[in-house]
Amino acid sequence: MVGAESPPVGTPAGMRKINQRAVLDLLRRSGPATRPQVAKDTGLSKPTVSQALLALEAAGLARATGHTSTGTGRSAVLYEADPTAGYVLGVDIGREHLRVAVSDLGHTVVARRDERNTSRSGTALVSAVGALAAATVREAGLSQADIVVRVLGSPGVADPAKRCFRHAPNLPGWGKAGLLDELEGVLGPDLMVENDANLTAVGEWERGAARGASVFGCITIGTGVGMGVMVNGEVFRGATGAAGEIGYLPYGQSHAGGDGEDPPPVRGHLEEATAAQSVVRGARELGLGTAKSAREVFRLARDGDELALRAVEAEADRLAYTVASVAAVIDPELIVLGGGIGTAADLLLDPIDRALRSFTPLVPSVAQGELGDDGVLTGAISVGLRAAEGLVFERKVGAA
Repeated sequence: MVGAESPPVGTPAGMRKINQRAVLDLLRRSGPATRPQVAKDTGLSKPTVSQALLALEAAGLARATGHTSTGTGRSAVLYEADPTAGYVLGVDIGREHLRVAVSDLGHTVVARRDERNTSRSGTALVSAVGALAAATVREAGLSQADIVVRVLGSPGVADPAKRCFRHAPNLPGWGKAGLLDELEGVLGPDLMVENDANLTAVGEWERGAARGASVFGCITIGTGVGMGVMVNGEVFRGATGAAGEIGYLPYGQSHAGGDGEDPPPVRGHLEEATAAQSVVRGARELGLGTAKSAREVFRLARDGDELALRAVEAEADRLAYTVASVAAVIDPELIVLGGGIGTAADLLLDPIDRALRSFTPLVPSVAQGELGDDGVLTGAISVGLRAAEGLVFERKVGAA
């Protein structure tokens, strides 16, 4: 039962539970294995492993998945952690798109839906997210009771006191007090919420360009600008959760005047200077009046359009300033470019590197993200699976 007390460590029941968890963790980590393999790798006796596997099978946490043969010897049963023991719901809320996926405990996505975000108010967006999530769960052939953990990624920082998001100006109504309660009402209880750039960083660390990195930043650039920072496999959030809100960094540029004197610098925030719309604005200022989106500017640049190439070079300079600012503070070994702009890294990486080397000695490696538009969902599912593994064990072992 949920909330049931665990038997005290040191009692026979407590030791059985510890052994069962050790066996299950091994199967999750290493994949299918026979009883002798599990005994060898856990250090437990074969009778203890047999008892643990029987209990895990009865609880629906492990299952036989086939047989193996060692040549002339008798075939042995292979066991695996049962991926259908529970499911995780991941939700990605962006200004332009909504994405929802359901994954089993084996990290296999069993259903996914994407749609445009046409909502113009917080209430409408909550309703749209709830409907999309419910449809995705139905598509997976599941009920809400099958969903063990729900993880939502959103721009901004969750405010636990006001139960809303701070620093999410691109989502109207997202700062309304009680918004998180409304989201729980349509998605389910105990909803885990996280900044979208943080989740992208988790995704790139576990399954993308940042595998094995000890200190790195994942800069996401699309409608807005954000960054997730990870140190030794953990997200660094800062004192109030706002670490990585680099869109608020001050940014200024000076432009030479016609009389030979420099006018006062144009000052603003980094987000205004580097987000996708700034690429379009810069291209139009250069004379590329047909540009309607950053993707179109990048497409034209790949085709050799001179004005588009100049707009890309200008964006690379701005991103180099961003990377230099980050490098001076956190000294990362790697910066990953994610979000919509990250998909144009093939055009941006070389000019970013040249610009960095021209004005700072702190030059980390800069790489294109590997997950593209799936970054937030991948991170959400990864975070959800970490939580779900322990919850499923406690619930099913306690109920067995």
